[in-house]
Amino acid sequence: MSTVNDTKFQSAVFLLSGIPGQEDVHLWISILFCLMYVISIVGNSVILFIIKTDPSLHEPMYIFLSMLAVTDLGLSIATIPTIVGIYLFNSREISLNACFAQLFFIHLFECTESSVLLLMAFDRFVAICNPLRYASILTLPRIAKMGLVCVLRGVAVVFPLPILLKRFRYCRANVLSHSYCLHQDVMKASCSDISVNSIYGLFAKLLTMGLDSLLIFLSYMIILKTVLSIVSHTQCLRALNTCVSHLCAVLLFYTPQIGLSVIHRFGKGSSPLLQILLGYISMLVPPLLNPIVYSMKIKHLRVRIIKVFIK
Repeated sequence: MSTVNDTKFQSAVFLLSGIPGQEDVHLWISILFCLMYVISIVGNSVILFIIKTDPSLHEPMYIFLSMLAVTDLGLSIATIPTIVGIYLFNSREISLNACFAQLFFIHLFECTESSVLLLMAFDRFVAICNPLRYASILTLPRIAKMGLVCVLRGVAVVFPLPILLKRFRYCRANVLSHSYCLHQDVMKASCSDISVNSIYGLFAKLLTMGLDSLLIFLSYMIILKTVLSIVSHTQCLRALNTCVSHLCAVLLFYTPQIGLSVIHRFGKGSSPLLQILLGYISMLVPPLLNPIVYSMKIKHLRVRIIKVFIK
């Protein structure tokens, strides 16, 4: 019996899903997705190029922004092959090992992006609540160590996921709900006991995104309290304006992530279309809109981008 199950495991493949009932317009959808990917990759690459080449932007806020751009690029690249493959070439099959590799990188970049958003909240917290010590607290070596910790935390938390999934027997019709592999989606395709994966997945989510979002919320409560104590109305608005871009990035990232996690765990009777759309929003929208939001809100960055394209 064990040999049979091992054979099923080795030969099994997953079938990825597109948008149900829209097979006739897959070509048009692929054009839309390709356009979104091009804008995301070009936008984040331009921001990285400008920050790297302009010495005046080698400041903590811009370095954290470059970290965000790197994670957004990674998230886009991790999902490009399967999403474009489905809609452009109708290629739905993915091997187990390729699926495990993809979900590892997707969850790693998601975890890292959550950490970077927390660091950006800390940057705003220090800049507004303790501006005199800003330069001494957020030194370049310290920022580099923070970035390394973010990556190491992501690897430590996400690395067990594909290992846990590898233990399972996949002897069902392995049709996944999304156009890419996610841990919570893949484990449901198993015919083994998934309780350990379910508990660890919830623990990992709470330890990373749950904890990060709570700390971001607390930091902004203190920021708001500090800003409201400022006598000058102009200075108060100016301080809040420096946080707008980061708040937009936080909402763009966490809102679909929380919605998707709730649906995967508790929304058994929810619409499959809603689950699919939230998945696309969580993967495609933050890398697409973050460069646009930051370039619109940060004048110095916007001027440098305009100069790059005018030349």
